[in-house]
Amino acid sequence: MSLNAEPSLMPLPAKYTFGSGRLAITENFNLSLSGQIDPRLHDTITRFIERLSRQTGITFPVNSRLPVTLAINCNSIGKEWPALGDDESYTLIVDAQQARLNAPTTLGVLHGLETILQLVQQDERGFAIPAVNIDDRPRFPWRGLMLDVCRHWMPIDVVKRTLDGMAAVKLNVFHWHLSEDQGFRIESKRFPKLHERGSDGHYFTRAQVREVIQYARDRGIRVVPEFDMPGHATSWLVGYPELGTDPGPYQIERHWGIFDPAMDPTKESTYRFLDAFIGEMAALFPDEYFHIGGDELNGKQWSASAHVQAFLKQHGLKDNQELHRYFNTRLHAIVHKHGKRMEGWDEILDPALPKSIVIQSWRGQKSLNEAARQGYSGLLSAGYYLDLMQSTEFHYLNDPLDEESAALTPEQRSRILGGEMCMWTEFVTTMNVDQRIWPRAAAIAERLWSPQSVRDVRSMYARLARISRHLETTANLVHRQAYRMMLERLAGADPVEPVRVLADIVEPVKLYTRGDTRDYTSWSAYNRMVDAAHPESDAGREFRYAVEARDWTTVRNTLTTWRDNGADVRRTLESHALLTETIPVSENLTKVAVIGLQALDAIEGKQPLPAGWNASEVLNTAKKPVAELLLMAVPGVEALVSQASGTAK
Repeated sequence: MSLNAEPSLMPLPAKYTFGSGRLAITENFNLSLSGQIDPRLHDTITRFIERLSRQTGITFPVNSRLPVTLAINCNSIGKEWPALGDDESYTLIVDAQQARLNAPTTLGVLHGLETILQLVQQDERGFAIPAVNIDDRPRFPWRGLMLDVCRHWMPIDVVKRTLDGMAAVKLNVFHWHLSEDQGFRIESKRFPKLHERGSDGHYFTRAQVREVIQYARDRGIRVVPEFDMPGHATSWLVGYPELGTDPGPYQIERHWGIFDPAMDPTKESTYRFLDAFIGEMAALFPDEYFHIGGDELNGKQWSASAHVQAFLKQHGLKDNQELHRYFNTRLHAIVHKHGKRMEGWDEILDPALPKSIVIQSWRGQKSLNEAARQGYSGLLSAGYYLDLMQSTEFHYLNDPLDEESAALTPEQRSRILGGEMCMWTEFVTTMNVDQRIWPRAAAIAERLWSPQSVRDVRSMYARLARISRHLETTANLVHRQAYRMMLERLAGADPVEPVRVLADIVEPVKLYTRGDTRDYTSWSAYNRMVDAAHPESDAGREFRYAVEARDWTTVRNTLTTWRDNGADVRRTLESHALLTETIPVSENLTKVAVIGLQALDAIEGKQPLPAGWNASEVLNTAKKPVAELLLMAVPGVEALVSQASGTAK
């Protein structure tokens, strides 16, 4: 056994060459620092040593007389707070004697150390780093993750471990979604009824916000707050109904969707309130950017309001869209007054607004490119919505500079700053939030960091499996633990393995179909198999790959396990209330596996297909969602059936 020639790095570096040999990691591991050193770098080194010790099980004594194993040189301290456009590059050279990490700034050192931790492997001689030469820098300067802490409350421990995961894969912007119809999640000294009445008691104190910002800074991550306005604003209006177009009263929204309440853009008191609030928040958040939301305004309150309609006529505004422009223009002046650059979702795109704003596109490449053509900077989020349960492959092949951007000039393309993945939390709780973000977020991080030519899906999945374990063992995430825990809760005192076999081969329904069959609210218990199941079934994909490779041994063993699992899991499914709805899923898996085995027998010449054999009815039934779950054994078995029927292309 020996070290892998090319370890599972993610993101892949911009340039890298693996050599021969290895740098052993032993109890004699020693580290040196040179150049410009600040307290943040010392703290970074301390965390690095702790994580390396956790990864290897080796205790590293402090002994400056030992030969230097890792020599780190940092050319400059850099800015006090991470900022857009910072130099994040680094070089790393590893041979059998030493690793040498050089970076222009502390940020580059941070990224280089994450690469080193990913490089560590184990063979028969112990732990080591393979010989390698890396020259690395990101493709995009804005590589973000948006976390909604409003629809379901996400406390500070969730936020911190999310930041740990982000740092491990070189993401650099934490977009903190702090207000929504379902909750206002930050303490305001100026307007305390915002958090007192709009949060159900779940909010971040100002001290906690400072703690998160510092925690993120120490990991090279910017924190951009979002306060949604003028729509998605119900929680603002619970404490301050005078902000609303209608007088209220208002209550925190418990359902999901787009709601009517909206701030009143016609009253000067609205802008005085927002001026004071934004001033308070701008002083708290050091980042240059301030997100004002601006999305999904249905305008119903505006259209039904006599005084709003009179305002439109008085000011020569044709419709709600122009009124929204008026509001955003006033809001931009306030944000700018407090030293920030305004950011918003793509509904705010309007030529009347200054070119300094940033457009975050959730609606697609078209609006992103249109913003760039008009002179605005932009980010892509369409295609990176983690809550929609789409495959990692789908996210991975989605690029901010895809074919549609080919018509842009080089200057226009340079305005596309990068992208942000989004974790909206309608169907996410503290129990499964890690599992919904990770490890798929690592693949999107690679899309935003690595060269555009890095698009090998099979390689991505192979590396993602290792990174998934790495994130849990060294970056404090719990996505794999949570899956096991949720399955154990479902199985009760019964053996969990048969339940796991079933859960491994299903996925939650996609896009926005989850609420089609049930009335979900913020009080619903999200404790069923659809909440435990991974967004993407590794078992289903690996089975399909085995069929494509004609690896009949693996195919037969997998099908046999699925067929026999029906009997193994039946009693558990029947005797546990949260699992009875999955009995048809298990029955379908057994039927699909039987068809697959029949097809495999025919392919291998062991037994011809039964007379009148027709698999389509069973497979078509098995494709349909049951208990909001999709059975992912079907695509691979369909490929088998196609081969057995002689119709494979």
